[in-house]
Amino acid sequence: MRNRKSFCIKAVLFDFDGTLTRPDALDFSVIREAISCPADMPILEFIESLPTEEQRSKAFLRLQSFELRAASKSEPNPGAEELIRYLISKKLRVGIVSRNTLQSLERALQNFKTIGISDFDLMISRDDPIKPKPSPDGVLSAARQMGIKPENILFVGDFIFDIRAGKHAGAMTVFIDNDAGMSNSLSDIPKFKLEARNASISESDFTVSCLAEVRDIVRLRIPLPAGKFPNELLKGALDRFSFDDPSVLINPGIGEDIAAVTVKGEEVLVLKSDPITFATDSIGHYAVLINANDIATSGAVPRWMLTTLLFPCGTAASEIFGVMQDLKDVCAEWKITLCGGHTEITDAVSRPVVTGMLAGTVAEKDLIDKRNMRKGDKVFLTKGISVEGTSIIAREFGEQLEQLGMPVSEIETCKTFLSHISILKEAEIARQCKGTSAMHDVTEGGLATALMELSIAGNHNIRVVADKIPIFPQTREICRLFHIDPLGLIGSGSLLICCRENSCEELICSIREAGISVTCIGEVLEQGQGIKAVRQGRASEWPDFEVDEITRLF
Repeated sequence: MRNRKSFCIKAVLFDFDGTLTRPDALDFSVIREAISCPADMPILEFIESLPTEEQRSKAFLRLQSFELRAASKSEPNPGAEELIRYLISKKLRVGIVSRNTLQSLERALQNFKTIGISDFDLMISRDDPIKPKPSPDGVLSAARQMGIKPENILFVGDFIFDIRAGKHAGAMTVFIDNDAGMSNSLSDIPKFKLEARNASISESDFTVSCLAEVRDIVRLRIPLPAGKFPNELLKGALDRFSFDDPSVLINPGIGEDIAAVTVKGEEVLVLKSDPITFATDSIGHYAVLINANDIATSGAVPRWMLTTLLFPCGTAASEIFGVMQDLKDVCAEWKITLCGGHTEITDAVSRPVVTGMLAGTVAEKDLIDKRNMRKGDKVFLTKGISVEGTSIIAREFGEQLEQLGMPVSEIETCKTFLSHISILKEAEIARQCKGTSAMHDVTEGGLATALMELSIAGNHNIRVVADKIPIFPQTREICRLFHIDPLGLIGSGSLLICCRENSCEELICSIREAGISVTCIGEVLEQGQGIKAVRQGRASEWPDFEVDEITRLF
């Protein structure tokens, strides 16, 4: 699922008291005592609970008088003015959502030296007809007024009301923990306030101890201009990686435009390059495995990877870091060294594109060449068809599937297919089987295209029994709802294996012992190029897809 912290900020909303002003500006114990408000009850809610209009009116007048006096003595929180100026310089919308009156906000801002009312795009106070907090109405109203989606808003506050208002509106939230680092012990904090603090830390997306730290959060999540990924951000990304492969002589770094590896002692270097253009969620995961899968079909071990990352204008650094982290994690899982590459923001793409180039090695005697196919070889398929397509559609079109009637639980199951798009385990098993004559990864164009490609590369006709082709029920349902053919749907995660007949039993047992399903779906025929399909015992036309079926959805 999409990382909540990898998002793009277009506006920042602030609470006021204790956030943009010093936390000790208001001594609420004074007003609580004046109106007999219990220590563990919010003041506004207490006033609204008073039984008569006269009592409520008197209490509100006292509160307003208290707020104005406190506002006249308040001071900016350290870093508040610098942060507001920074946000404005980055052309972000800035607003205030407060439970105070507008008059008290205006009075407090008079004590600021370099910013004022005119620097804020909007100010929502309790004078507005909507309830600013703890309900999400204030944040949602701000989003509408600014013409910005709530998920592109960062809401900064120092109390649980701020965090919950932002969270329930769909915004990202930052809790400024004013008690962190203070000299007094946390045991000195009143119980209700300590409980609110702990809840804020638990429920917020980010927790900071000062406003200066908010700038770092924003810096990584504002739209980037076209051009190379900024060096200062790239360095931060590279610092997360460890480069300990002794075969890599030149590691990635600022100013390094190439990577260098030594292949001393290796007999065959296998190379592969493939872009990821359909997926946006977990695109780094796809980029590694789609390339590694093809390397493995030759019997080689995936070793070194280079990537070119292209992002549309307006992408935030945090989104780029998310893809880089994805690449790092998957490479580490499969012991692949990410040697370097290039990252750029460009208007040449409308969504992220990751192009991977992967190199692997294999001894020449162990190289698997599709031209070794022979008449009589059996053709096997691992797992089921359209593993990758099922995952992509569930992740990219989940809402549409739900609207079409697919249960949410089934959609979530389909999303987990992402964890099965690697064929490295079964390819390793097949490589060790002496009877394996050819392997081919099912990718763009689905099984229909993959079988034809296998036939052409091996120069042999292939007979396929269509009734034996395994299809996951979830895949079948997705294809029914979107009126697409699973045979033509992108299918990384399934491996085609050609095996000599006398080694088939060994191959089947080994793959199944690894917990991977495998099905014999046909056999290799005489030399030539083509697919001869059989369905229900009769000759059947084999489909030909000019483009992958998934393109009909984008």
